[in-house]
Amino acid sequence: MKIQPSGLKRHLASGLAPVYLVAGDEPLLVADALDEIRAAAARAGFDARELHVVERGFDWNALLAGADNLSLFAARRIIELRLASPRPGEDGAKALRELAASRDPDRLLIVAIDDRLDASAAGSQWVKALEAAGVLVDARQIERAELPRWIRDRAARYGIALTASAAEVLADRVEGHLLAADQELMKLALVDRDGPLDEADILEAVADSARFDVFRLTDAVLEGDAARAVRVLYGLRAEGVQPVLVCWALARELSVLTTLKLAELRRERLDGVYARLKIWPKRREPLERALKRYDWKQLTALLARAVEVDAIVKGAPGAPPWDAITEWVLAMLAPAKARSSRAA
Repeated sequence: MKIQPSGLKRHLASGLAPVYLVAGDEPLLVADALDEIRAAAARAGFDARELHVVERGFDWNALLAGADNLSLFAARRIIELRLASPRPGEDGAKALRELAASRDPDRLLIVAIDDRLDASAAGSQWVKALEAAGVLVDARQIERAELPRWIRDRAARYGIALTASAAEVLADRVEGHLLAADQELMKLALVDRDGPLDEADILEAVADSARFDVFRLTDAVLEGDAARAVRVLYGLRAEGVQPVLVCWALARELSVLTTLKLAELRRERLDGVYARLKIWPKRREPLERALKRYDWKQLTALLARAVEVDAIVKGAPGAPPWDAITEWVLAMLAPAKARSSRAA
């Protein structure tokens, strides 16, 4: 069974499963899910816990032997495995399948991965075995559109009521950084006030924790989110980020898109191109959405403009570097029809 972190509490209220696989690229959600499972296990009488951190050279046979032997005389216990990636190797995959298959009412198996399961890992036999034997908690990163609701739910944990506009402001301030959002909510819990906190309260009390980095900018450009892209771009400028770094990041994305578009026009399989460019699976979806917004002519024109902007930020005559970058970003974000008509 597969559930989201938001549904875990309801699931645990109905009883524990024998196996839990918690995976995701959002550390706070992974940690919260593990805390909830451990707490439910403690209430069910699992008062012993063995933590195994799986590193290179980990002895899977010793783990299996210990799991079987200890079950003869130990109290109800949790066996918790922490994996750095969703690829435990052949021995690890085999051991995990065996643990999933060997049921023991006095043993609770928890496997935690601080990474998202990509398509390959999600389809592997060991993941399917764990999911079939228990529960897969998918703690993936929260999208921007879902963030205000998550913030309001999180605030309720601390006894805080937020208006809808307050949650939106806080979402803008933390820019997807859930740990920063959680820290700000803990501070807001100390504010003595009757009624919900509104937008003005958030603006007054919350520091701007948004991560204004170049990758946030490229993400916004790929998604075609003009308001967010401009906000992050101004943040980068205010923080004193070097224009050459911003230019490099944007040019790199355009180069990738151009390579993918050429492969698409040649009817090549994009999987091979992704592998060659070493693009992680979670980066592929926004790239593919961006590909639909651009045609070959538009991409090559934007890439040619990248050469001009790069020269400007490195000292060539022209507009001030940040002005040149801003105009270039706006050209990337312009609707396709507008770009086509200007080109004509």
